[in-house]
Amino acid sequence: MHLRPALLACLLFITTPAALAAEPVRAVDALDIDRYAGQWHEIAHLPVSFQKKCVADITATYGLRQDGRISVRNRCRTGEGDYLQADGVARPVAGQPGQLEVRFAPDWLSWVPLVWADYWVIALDPDYQWAVVGEPDRKYLWILSREPRMDRALFEQLKARAEQMGYDLAPLRMMAPLVETASP
Repeated sequence: MHLRPALLACLLFITTPAALAAEPVRAVDALDIDRYAGQWHEIAHLPVSFQKKCVADITATYGLRQDGRISVRNRCRTGEGDYLQADGVARPVAGQPGQLEVRFAPDWLSWVPLVWADYWVIALDPDYQWAVVGEPDRKYLWILSREPRMDRALFEQLKARAEQMGYDLAPLRMMAPLVETASP
């Protein structure tokens, strides 16, 4: 009789979304930072506190720096019609091409490990026209496009790919329009 609560607890633990993930979160095997640089439009994201004021026109712009790091500029339109902007820096993770770490804290805090956050490119178009960015704990996810809209069928494929990695997309927030591509 005392085994039932323990067995029930074990069953509940193994049925959590992360435990049901068909595959772990993995970064892409190759990432050409020169091609990745430039402006990306956010199509959708999992809710995060630092984006709660953003209602539209969310972009991320990446640029190459002389020191081997990447400049990061995130921008969005707020509900009041103003624009918010956050400037940061990213650095590659040695030996992990699709993994970066990003920070928005001032330079003088860059030595503190907790100011750096994982930024993993987990899916990437061979022509660098779309990307899915996440991190190993599955708390953050962004679907990005070079264009300010995305084909609905492609969007559904990218969502399915993220769900295969164990992401819970129920709270996913749409930030840009989806379009229907005519079939030939």
